[in-house]
Amino acid sequence: MSSEPLDGEVGRVLGGRYRLLLPIGSGASARVYLADDITLRRRVAVKVLHQGLASDDAFLRRFRAEAQSAASLNNPHVLGVYDWGNDELPFLVTEFLGGGSLRSLLAAGHRLTTSQALLVGLEAARGLDYAHGQELIHRDIKPANLLFDDSGRLRIADFGLARAIAEAGWTDEEGSLVGTARYAAPEQARGERVGPAADVYSLALVINEAVCGEVPFTSDTTIATLMARADAPFEPDLSLGPLQSVLRRAGALDPGDRPSAGELAASLMSSASDLARPTPLPLVGAALPGEGQLDQTEHGTLHAAALPRLVMPVEETAPAKRWPWAVLLGAILATAAAAGLVGWQASKTESHPVPDVATMTRLEAIESLADLGWELSFADVREAGTVLDEVTGTDPAAGVELDVGSPLTLFVSLGEPLVDVPDVAGLTVTDARDQLTRQGLRVGDIRDIDDETVPAGLVIRAVSPGQAAELEPGESVDLLVSTGPAQRIVPALPATGSPSEAGTSLIDLRLVPVEDHEFSDTVALGQVIRFEPSPGAFVAADSEVVIVVSDGPAPREVPAVIGLDVDEATAILEDAGFVVVGVQGSPSLPVLATDPKAGEVHAVGTEIVIATSLSG
Repeated sequence: MSSEPLDGEVGRVLGGRYRLLLPIGSGASARVYLADDITLRRRVAVKVLHQGLASDDAFLRRFRAEAQSAASLNNPHVLGVYDWGNDELPFLVTEFLGGGSLRSLLAAGHRLTTSQALLVGLEAARGLDYAHGQELIHRDIKPANLLFDDSGRLRIADFGLARAIAEAGWTDEEGSLVGTARYAAPEQARGERVGPAADVYSLALVINEAVCGEVPFTSDTTIATLMARADAPFEPDLSLGPLQSVLRRAGALDPGDRPSAGELAASLMSSASDLARPTPLPLVGAALPGEGQLDQTEHGTLHAAALPRLVMPVEETAPAKRWPWAVLLGAILATAAAAGLVGWQASKTESHPVPDVATMTRLEAIESLADLGWELSFADVREAGTVLDEVTGTDPAAGVELDVGSPLTLFVSLGEPLVDVPDVAGLTVTDARDQLTRQGLRVGDIRDIDDETVPAGLVIRAVSPGQAAELEPGESVDLLVSTGPAQRIVPALPATGSPSEAGTSLIDLRLVPVEDHEFSDTVALGQVIRFEPSPGAFVAADSEVVIVVSDGPAPREVPAVIGLDVDEATAILEDAGFVVVGVQGSPSLPVLATDPKAGEVHAVGTEIVIATSLSG
């Protein structure tokens, strides 16, 4: 990692557009800055890649291609890439998030509850599912690349960058790739082709670590870590509770046994009903270099001379070199365009009127108050007509004279007031859409599924993100719509041939038995001949299935045997299904008649007498 001071580039304008304001952090391959887009007048994050990569033509070609692909992604759970370029050093411009990374949260000593981990995993899986659908694989899913905005919504950072750096053969000064190896999938460890399943595996390890604090298979060296993972199955920590089975499948040794990212999201969603509603994440942001951490209490109080939380993805390496306090403070004041540092310790007895900071962003308000010496705290509110991170007012109110060192509360909007997710179960899709629209919500995906109780075409239930009962106006709610009961498979005939058993087997499948009869020369009287439709056929629930029952052989005509000898006549009659019970007259004479007579129709088995003489 470069030993160049992080503040060496502060004030520089990259690409004629991005002025670097403050360093946020550094890693093996890049340094990250909060920057001002002087064209659009917005805050952005700029990742400046290492000098050693600037002269690698192959890397620069790959970097441009991957940056262009990443910039095409448009998903609420993927970090937005705005721009890229090469101004002596290659750089990447992304949206700026203030909620910190999962790595910074864990590094601060926090652990997620199972409910919080489910929500983090769900949002990450949705982001991966979208990217995989665009044929983009991340290859380096880890806590440092999972970022949060101020409301706690997750975005995945660094799509494409991991591949570009890996193909450049880049390592840190010790040649270490441990940051990647900690979460590498077994196929990565074995040097095999990497597909979307590798991202799913890495995410399973990250969720496990977020709850229990440990990454399985981690050893002191990269080689040992990779070897341990290459052939050993992943077993989630017991603290994961109902998520264990979901993560065990996601962490399967064989990539083909893992779910897709979309299937993982669905499995996590299914597990939500077994868990309590998650509490807000303990966002901490990225620690800035300086003399110690920001003076921030558990109640959110922050001295005005300290900077708010800033974040941008960096590689997971040793902590950056700490800055002298004077340098940090000077950078803060330069960013705020302050005329000079006012030592608030020396001005405790002074007072100032509270400025009107309403409609500013949290960061802008802090910067405007930075030299007034008040202790700032923040209270989250929701207010109609405001946007996320907008300051809505202060306590004391604007214009009130306030002593230096006194507390000043800034009310910061979380956005519009939340709206209830209406109960649309049992409605048509049209009626459900109308009700959600009236509530200020949008219909997301409409998924058709079988349901045994809800009639086809009606909504089974609405599925909100994280199963939340309240949502931001404009958020999407998915609808599960019934296609009615699943189709049934006509069962096999009962081995006993019993019509009653056949009927029971159909009723058990929610089918309607209807009995019919027909003659059969092969199936005994009263036994089942067949089902109509035949066994194995798919039919709708509550459909009729005919049970055809045998009435035995059909009645038939008595054959004509007059003139034949008795033996020949007997053979013909018995072949026809009749029973010859006697002969009237001499058995050596030819047949003169039969009883019953030839041509009459009688049941099989009817007894027949042959007559060879008309006399007794």
